[in-house]
Amino acid sequence: MNIKIIGVGKLKEKYFKDGIAEYAKRLGRFTKFQIVEVPDEKAPESLSSSEMETVKQKEGERILSKIKDKEYVFALAIEGKERSSEEFSKELTQLTTYGHSDITFVIGGSLGLDAAVMKRSNAQISFGRFTLPHQLMRLVLTEQIYRAFMINEGSPYHK
Repeated sequence: MNIKIIGVGKLKEKYFKDGIAEYAKRLGRFTKFQIVEVPDEKAPESLSSSEMETVKQKEGERILSKIKDKEYVFALAIEGKERSSEEFSKELTQLTTYGHSDITFVIGGSLGLDAAVMKRSNAQISFGRFTLPHQLMRLVLTEQIYRAFMINEGSPYHK
């Protein structure tokens, strides 16, 4: 199994990097795990709606260039389906059981994901209606992927 997170922008803070590195190390016994960063589109603070769409489109093209046809793609989006950790764990198990060995998660930039990325995704996942910094979301997602494997293993980690 291969799990990939595609994120827009660079991870800057050391504490986020350290947390993700720890969970990535733990995931090594279950899966090949990688994070792919694509550059965010530079834009001024105030944008018109057409300028926002242009930014999302450019970031979307960068994201899509990192996704292969065979990958099962989860787009992280507020409007996505919320899952419990147990449901998420079961879903990952079912995906691998039914032939999806390459699973990709996409975290968009500050403006969200382009419609083309949403269309390419196989499923949308939401971690609630909160808006979280993208760097923090990478850490939370990495931990939840690790938690899913630990639930499947029957480990007390989840308790």
